[in-house]
Amino acid sequence: MTDIAVGAPRSRKMTGEEKKVIFASSLGTVFEWYDFYLYGSLGVYIGYAFFNSYPETTRNIFVLLAFAAGFLVRPFGALVFGRLGDLVGRKYTFLITILIMGLSTFIVGLLPGSSTLGIAAPIILLVLRMLQGLALGGEYGGAATYVAEHAPDDRRGYYTSWIQTTATGGLFLSLVIILFIQSMMSADDFAEWGWRIPFLLSSVLLGVSVWIRLKMNESPAFKRMKEEGKGSKAPLTEAFGQWKNAKIALLALFGAVAGQAVVWYSGQFYALFFLQNVLKIPLKDANIMVATSLAIGTLFFVVFGWLSDKIGRKPIIMAGLLLAAVTYFPLFKALTWAGNPALYTAQQTIKATVTADPKDCSFQFNMTGTKKFTTTCDVATEFLARNSIAYDIVPAAAGTVASVKIGETVIPSYVNAGDDAKANTAKFQKASFTALKDAGYPLARGAAMVPEPKIAAFVAANPELNLTEEQIKAITPETLPAAKMIRDKIATAADLNGATELAVYKVPGGGDFKIVADPSQINWVQVIAILTVLVIYVTMVYGPIAAMLVEMFPTRIRYTGMSLPYHIGNGWFGGFLPAIVFALSASAGDIYYGLWYPIVIAVMSLVIGMLFLKETKNNDVHAL
Repeated sequence: MTDIAVGAPRSRKMTGEEKKVIFASSLGTVFEWYDFYLYGSLGVYIGYAFFNSYPETTRNIFVLLAFAAGFLVRPFGALVFGRLGDLVGRKYTFLITILIMGLSTFIVGLLPGSSTLGIAAPIILLVLRMLQGLALGGEYGGAATYVAEHAPDDRRGYYTSWIQTTATGGLFLSLVIILFIQSMMSADDFAEWGWRIPFLLSSVLLGVSVWIRLKMNESPAFKRMKEEGKGSKAPLTEAFGQWKNAKIALLALFGAVAGQAVVWYSGQFYALFFLQNVLKIPLKDANIMVATSLAIGTLFFVVFGWLSDKIGRKPIIMAGLLLAAVTYFPLFKALTWAGNPALYTAQQTIKATVTADPKDCSFQFNMTGTKKFTTTCDVATEFLARNSIAYDIVPAAAGTVASVKIGETVIPSYVNAGDDAKANTAKFQKASFTALKDAGYPLARGAAMVPEPKIAAFVAANPELNLTEEQIKAITPETLPAAKMIRDKIATAADLNGATELAVYKVPGGGDFKIVADPSQINWVQVIAILTVLVIYVTMVYGPIAAMLVEMFPTRIRYTGMSLPYHIGNGWFGGFLPAIVFALSASAGDIYYGLWYPIVIAVMSLVIGMLFLKETKNNDVHAL
């Protein structure tokens, strides 16, 4: 390999061997991000498998928090592997991180759910997520450093921008594989076991990645540093224990990375969550929409990386932060209008009112899963938030039982505790859904799976269906195993009365209500166009930032120095974004309210960056 000499001409062409190294590094990082993103893309199925004993809203928060657990430990991975990379080299650190990442992902595909292992299943899942986060914490800094130390001085933004495409490429790859597998089996089979296949396929990707990385050569800048004996003997102390370097890390975090992180996760992950969980667009359709926008927008990582070599890193990143902060509210409202116009219209014209004692209304963000929300106010607001219903809270006298008013219909809430909780839940939800449907919210009622012992009770509870027991028994029954019925909550052990299987009748229009997005009303072109704009914002803030971070730190502590602010920003400010936005929106009764979080963080980085961040594109990355 041709080493980069100090003082080499800025216009030096990259050799074929150097391009090969960069390709290998980028491809391995794509595979690693693919592993990490599978969890986010398959969160619905993972929640069902590992957190099924909790209500849907709590389950959604747990899934988001388990996803965020991987981000929580990323800064620790940055410290561990950053130090290792500065001490022993970039190449060997790469091998360790990819092995940890790939094996953890493969095991998720094999891990039995909570119905088999009980509480041990989600605990093991969280441990695996943390191992993934540790590995990813060491991956990015090494990849960006490795590429930047090979690139010509005047094309560093362009070449490191290819590393920036790997995260989006990993998400795109995960979505494509998921869609392919979904097309090969029924929806029930995919929900039952098919979702595990993408995790198991990571073993193939792991083998390819390890093979590629074994063929890579060490960074020339690192080799020269070791040959001259100028490497740092204590990278952590030098990077963060000396103020001259620590202040660079703080400025990188608050003046650039934090804002980049929230724009990045809003434009990709939260956008996908918003389509699926708020707009109620079918999972497969939402994946196709996001995958298409990524395919269109990913090229702009390279465009803005190239442009940053011409005009600088700072102007492009700051412009992306500004555009996101100014346009997020109108863009997400436009996304609702295009993706579920009936829901958009209902949100604008129909607003529920919750009348309650303010002391009964909690901020429903349960970090540990140990707190149970049971008050009449929490029951009402949780139900409305889960179903994307706009609502206001009107204070009432102390001790007042909360009620929900929809149109002219008033539905009293209940305390979600005691022996009657299940029956009260069914009664409250049915009355609320009926009122919402009558008011104009886009609701559909699915089929009910009624086991034979429950037919009489089902008929009595659903007089509006005008069905008799004889009419239900005339439906051709399905015979289901007892274990499946209990797991899916179709029947209890008492209903089965010792039987190993039971006849179940599928009654059309007799099941649960749910908010739906009418497929015929979804404007695919507009949805994809809006998603593409969000992705372009991502490319503006993310495309040039690898070059900027590399250029801010000297070679001897570069891996350590840049990794920690990057992973605190992306792991904490960005990784917790979906859970924070979800909880904020639920607390306000407004599906857009949570967007204040990324907007405020983006504005913070914009102000700090404009005032204190210096342009870096002409910095010497070979200085030791």
